[in-house]
Amino acid sequence: MIVKEFENYLEENGIAPKTIESYVSDINGFHHYLKEQGVKDERILHRFYVVSYKQKVVNEGFAVATINKKINSLQAYNFFLIEKGYMKEQVVFLGRDRVKIASGSQKAVEVLEEDQIHRLLFYVSQKDNVAQRNELIIYLLLYTGVRVTELCQIKLNNIDFVTKHLSILGKGGKHREIPLRAEVVEKIKMYLKEERQQSKHSMSEYLLISQRAAKLGRDAINTVLEKIGIDLKIKLYPHLFRHTFCTILIQKGVDLVTVSRLAGHHSVTTTTQFYVNTSRQDKQQAVNLL
Repeated sequence: MIVKEFENYLEENGIAPKTIESYVSDINGFHHYLKEQGVKDERILHRFYVVSYKQKVVNEGFAVATINKKINSLQAYNFFLIEKGYMKEQVVFLGRDRVKIASGSQKAVEVLEEDQIHRLLFYVSQKDNVAQRNELIIYLLLYTGVRVTELCQIKLNNIDFVTKHLSILGKGGKHREIPLRAEVVEKIKMYLKEERQQSKHSMSEYLLISQRAAKLGRDAINTVLEKIGIDLKIKLYPHLFRHTFCTILIQKGVDLVTVSRLAGHHSVTTTTQFYVNTSRQDKQQAVNLL
């Protein structure tokens, strides 16, 4: 049975048991709907099936979070069918298919808007404004989504300059790898070659150091962000970058399983809050459509 094969696929990819249970339940419900419509082949997923099913659950009054969870399950199923050779094209797209109208009971997720990111990156690119280390802190937070405690723990041997990957030891002792953008790798190299060498702790095993400490603490990072934020008139704090990292990936159509792994979330359920809860700007734009 194709659903059992899908379940095994999720298990092989290390998905949490509760998440697998949720995915399988959603796909069983979807197949039940298709059978009611006379569809016999469960291995083929047409775009029309997805649109029709979404309209059905919307009409039945399901909560936004529930609808979006079902869409996410369908995308995971779509990727499974493609990987196994049952179909060739992607027909489920998070950016297009998720329900974007925000419910009043949902909390707004604070993220950096596009113009704020541009202002921030232009600001830290000017050496008169920030030191190389502090510029690197911004780039790592923005483009890896690491927690501030994880950022402090990064050691030099956690960085693979050949494959451009960063190894992170996250919550619960779980390891994960995060691909690094080329510009992030360059920022690291420049910092190691130049500014870091001036510290008496230059031989430290940790990446981020100062003149006074062989390992930068979270308070020091918070201070760096606070000072930059004052100049830009933006309230900056570590988790804002993490929210931004997850939200941008999801808005660009990256599936929840991948985002969950990159962020080091306990399960996809945790990631779902980024998927369902949009930014304040998104909510304002949705209301303006009325």
